[in-house]
Amino acid sequence: MSKQGKNKYYGNDSITSLKGADRVRLRPSVIFGSDGIEGCQHSVFEILSNSIDEAREGFGNVIEVSRFKDNSVMVKDYGRGIPLDYNEKEGRYNWELVFCELYAGGKYKNNSGENYEFSLGLNGLGSCATQYSSEYMDVTVFRDGYKYELHFEKGENIGGLIKQKEDYESTGTIIKWKPDLEVFTDINIPLEYYTNTLKKQAVVNAGLKFILYDEESGQTFEYCYENGIVDYVKEVSQDKAFTGIQFYETSTKGRDREDKPEYKVKMQIAFCFCNEINLIEYYHNSSFLEYGGAPDKAVKNAFVYEIDKCIRARGKYNKDEAKITFQDIQDSLILVSNSFSTITSYENQTKKSITNKFIQEAMTEFLKQQLEVYFIENKIESDRIIEQILVNKRSRETAERTRINIKKKLSGNIDMSNRVKKFVDCRTKDVNRREIYIVEGDSALGSCKLARDAEFQAIIPVRGKILNCLKADYESIFKSEIIVDLLKVLGCGVEIKTKHNKEFNTFDINNLRWSKIIICTDADVDGFQIRTLILAMLYRLVPTLIYEGKVFIAESPLFEITTKDKTYFAYSDREKNEIIAKIKGKYTIQRSKGLGENDPEMMWQTTMNPETRKLIKVMPDDIENTEKMFDILLGDNLPGRKSFIEENGYRYLDMVDVY
Repeated sequence: MSKQGKNKYYGNDSITSLKGADRVRLRPSVIFGSDGIEGCQHSVFEILSNSIDEAREGFGNVIEVSRFKDNSVMVKDYGRGIPLDYNEKEGRYNWELVFCELYAGGKYKNNSGENYEFSLGLNGLGSCATQYSSEYMDVTVFRDGYKYELHFEKGENIGGLIKQKEDYESTGTIIKWKPDLEVFTDINIPLEYYTNTLKKQAVVNAGLKFILYDEESGQTFEYCYENGIVDYVKEVSQDKAFTGIQFYETSTKGRDREDKPEYKVKMQIAFCFCNEINLIEYYHNSSFLEYGGAPDKAVKNAFVYEIDKCIRARGKYNKDEAKITFQDIQDSLILVSNSFSTITSYENQTKKSITNKFIQEAMTEFLKQQLEVYFIENKIESDRIIEQILVNKRSRETAERTRINIKKKLSGNIDMSNRVKKFVDCRTKDVNRREIYIVEGDSALGSCKLARDAEFQAIIPVRGKILNCLKADYESIFKSEIIVDLLKVLGCGVEIKTKHNKEFNTFDINNLRWSKIIICTDADVDGFQIRTLILAMLYRLVPTLIYEGKVFIAESPLFEITTKDKTYFAYSDREKNEIIAKIKGKYTIQRSKGLGENDPEMMWQTTMNPETRKLIKVMPDDIENTEKMFDILLGDNLPGRKSFIEENGYRYLDMVDVY
């Protein structure tokens, strides 16, 4: 039964179809993959790709792109110029076919063969779809001794084709348009999109120069790689590769299935091995394949097959050792593949992955052959590659074991069955109030325990100097009972990074049990060192807690100044002098004792009472500088440490515990 108020009629005239510009304007995500900024970016790429196709056919070697403040865009090329005049065969003007007709263009087979052998533009959708999705579009073409002009507004042509005789230096096409906010939810394409895209296109179109003018910043950018992907791999490696750059190139023909048409394929692959940098990028018909598809499968299959074969042949596996994975290779690989085909099966119009079966098979076989020869003819270099890949593999396996071990150690609640030695909890369960004091030794634990407010202040002692976590490996770190206990008490897991930036993350700040983590150590050299080592541990294993402002240092007073009526506490020499200057009459000064020797009332007043204590929030003003200083002072950077001490040591002479 129909519900009251609903339209009950559903007949033959209920079915409608979108016509003209509405096919794109009302459904942009069908063509561009999205109606947001990504879809808008893709509409720009469609116009750019037409100019690239023309240049790649040998017509024009410069493409200029302008990004304007009002979000309009201009692409100018020096190709043959789009044919816009009357088309006898189609019985219509070419400008209508190119800019007002989906599935029309110069990239289909016609009686005279193929205009574009390896085309980036696909299916005749680009120019028309971008025009339909624009607030306005102006087209200027120079060819055949004429200047042709077109103007469109919101998918409609205004004024027809204007054609006039013109003297010009070069043929070419200029298209200026503004994406329409009625079509896309966002048209403010960031400068970074243009710089990234044009750089990538320069990489895979050797010798083609891209010039980008940005009106907003006033900057001009130029991208050109004379030797294409070889130059790019060299740039990415920053001369840190431990092998030379290999470059393979071939052409072939084939079909995806017996009943499918035959097509041509060209492929280029450049790679080298590098410990510090790794990158893999795939391009097809100049389009960056974010998700890879066929080339990605080919590279993975060929590299794993040939390198595993080589390891076995040279007896480099340990007994019963598992086979390498592509991850182990990728950790030290810089590779760029650049392929072209006359027929391409993209996963969708956004061209982020290709599915051609023949391309995958042809590239796999070609790479296997080349790698086999490379490994045989370059034994020293290939031995180096094998050794590094096995190091990566064993490091990955150790990291995985460590991760599982950590998860076991840190899982579970702090209760009677999972006790942390000498940890003293507080009563409240309100995380916004709970504070954990990390104190130095058992004696400090005793005085802090007596001094604290047991409602919201918990305590855990650190027994002696803990491991320097910036120099130790993860296996050593997690053998330390003190560190594991601290992490259990914090409750938020750890942030672990392996050598090649792959994270095994158990960290979740929502599981942190405390609003404040307060490091409380003696005001002497040993206390400062313990404090620094605790900070280094937090920085290495849970850096987010520092960046989120959860870590504090409790300042202990350096001096106790006593008069007949009152006791003062000074936290520095300057503060001591200021207090003394104000005192009338007699006083005594005592250098502050260790925390464990302080009476509870003094501890509460100076270190634990939120009203009177002094806490320093640990916050990295500059992450890069923080990393650099930790590395210099506590890491493996010995030359840097030596230089720092030579240049700055005099500032800390009064703190040196030498007599």
